[in-house]
Amino acid sequence: MKLQDKVALITGASQGMGEAIATRFAKEGAAVAVIASSSLDKAQAVAGKLSGGAKAYVCDVRSTAAVADTVDQVLRDFGRIDILVNAAGVFYPTPAGTTEEADLDRMVDINLKGTWKTINAVAPGMKAQKYGKILNISSVAGVMGLGTFGVYCATKAGIIMMTRALACELAPHGININCIAPGNTATPMNENIRTQPEFKEFLDFMAARTPSGRTYSTVEDMANIALLLCSEDGRAMHGSHVLADEGFSAGI
Repeated sequence: MKLQDKVALITGASQGMGEAIATRFAKEGAAVAVIASSSLDKAQAVAGKLSGGAKAYVCDVRSTAAVADTVDQVLRDFGRIDILVNAAGVFYPTPAGTTEEADLDRMVDINLKGTWKTINAVAPGMKAQKYGKILNISSVAGVMGLGTFGVYCATKAGIIMMTRALACELAPHGININCIAPGNTATPMNENIRTQPEFKEFLDFMAARTPSGRTYSTVEDMANIALLLCSEDGRAMHGSHVLADEGFSAGI
């Protein structure tokens, strides 16, 4: 029970990696605020399976007001926020020359600015209690280029540097901030690539350059790393990004 009596706010927790982290944290004793981007029903479906008095919320992390309101509500409901996990994010191609400005803005507003806005909202409370764990989700695409996904790569690289800079600022206040940079991880977001025959050539390419032989990690793999970074086992880690990509970026 490594998170006994802790309160964790997790964005993007209604599916995929966020849901797996919420599930693992609840098993370790945390009370979890399950945040979905738009569907309270989805958030409630996850919260209803968790122990520890989990509660469901909806928050569009693009909205500063919505983030502030959600953080205030979680504080009213639970009394404190000990852990913040920024798992909300989107992934889609942005080819140069054909990407609409709306697609550019949506990617930056959710992946990068949304991460910043939640940190900005919880930081005062964590500073006041002189304790906090913040976990951001970057990507292997934050450390290596992926053609036609330039904006995604930029947002994930930005999260790595944001994490490092904030560690310098927040560590003196008893706050650990770190990030995970997952590689290919099986989530609903990429189910089509993993299952549909038209993507077989791409899937074979991914498999050929994954040294471990596991083309896709599981969301539970990432939840295990999240637990390390958000528990006292990771207390020496500040500003780290943990690359968990099955060796995909290690070399040719």
